[in-house]
Amino acid sequence: MGWGIYVHIPFCRRKCFYCDFPSYAGREDAMERYAHALCCEIEIAAQGITCPPPWGREIIADGGGGRTLLPSGRGKASTVYVGGGTPTALPQPLLTGILHTLKEKMPIREDAEWTVEVNPGTVDRAYLEGLFSCGVTRLSFGVQSFSDTLLRRIGRIHTAQQAREALRLARDAGFRNLSLDLIYGLPGQTLRDLRESVAEAAALGAEHISIYGLQLEEGTVFARQQEQGRLELPDEELADAMYGYITEELPRLGYLRYEISNFAKPGYESRHNLGYWQDVPYLGLGAAAHSYWQGERRANPAALDAYMEAVESGTRPAALEEPATREIRMEEFCFLALRTAKGIEKEAFREKFGCTMKSIYQDGIARMKEKGLLAEENGYLHLTALGMKYGNWVFGEFLL
Repeated sequence: MGWGIYVHIPFCRRKCFYCDFPSYAGREDAMERYAHALCCEIEIAAQGITCPPPWGREIIADGGGGRTLLPSGRGKASTVYVGGGTPTALPQPLLTGILHTLKEKMPIREDAEWTVEVNPGTVDRAYLEGLFSCGVTRLSFGVQSFSDTLLRRIGRIHTAQQAREALRLARDAGFRNLSLDLIYGLPGQTLRDLRESVAEAAALGAEHISIYGLQLEEGTVFARQQEQGRLELPDEELADAMYGYITEELPRLGYLRYEISNFAKPGYESRHNLGYWQDVPYLGLGAAAHSYWQGERRANPAALDAYMEAVESGTRPAALEEPATREIRMEEFCFLALRTAKGIEKEAFREKFGCTMKSIYQDGIARMKEKGLLAEENGYLHLTALGMKYGNWVFGEFLL
């Protein structure tokens, strides 16, 4: 797998009540300037990789007394993911201009997966046709629910009918790889609501379904309502019933669970997201974007104006984060790989860190296997079905 490119578009029409992502509503005045700054950052970043960066499995010594893998060989990006915020909150010419700049400046494979996140309330036929004509191969629709009552309750700007229509228009535009996001555990949501949303997503023919349990994040509208005692969430029994329904019904409908929250028809797994979970390097572009590049983690300023000013000064704004210790890299490698159905490839761990998993995690692995949360087969250590449910408990065993 080649490396990935992530592009962040930090605009939205309205901030959803559960969202803590770096995004801004009501900043239409900055959209054109931001698009120009982002294209400038793409050009600046591309200057350093006109001869593509090395990628592979070269082992070098590190300062922690062990060995770690850094890139070797050559390659082009195999995935591009445009997320937000709401990328389609941008006027279409601005977004397609960013995509064309990526194509012109970055070394990207001809068969690359190009994903754009879409809010159903922000696109029409012409917009979707424009995305398809400039090479986007995959759309990820933030539907969240097919209940209008729930959509209003969580602050979404679209209706269920707009979601249905947007998917139909995407098909008409030529897209054959569509993903839907759904959320369970919403305020006032019933098991019947969830069943109807899952059934509709499948009936619409989505190739991929991501389904997440609601998380209350600090600083969100829902977090404030919770503090004020005004948020009525499903109780633990109902939340468990929702989780059980999802994990049983989606495979029955032909969607294989390849990651804790992601289900896909065979061959339609998100290649870009698999890269995150499989320790594949990626270049982040745009405000608040993070990069994992040649063994270093960097982050762009999250503040919109700070990002634009930094790029306009003629430099890439990516700041080096505190270097991770060997122990932190081990933890991250395990956490991310364990999210997938395949789990951790033990030989890849040995090659990356110069030691076996057993030498580091023997006791924790034994405890989790005894509880039925972990299993080993074909050279992989992976979560069981029960382990998928209690993943955070298992991950705690991999903290050093």
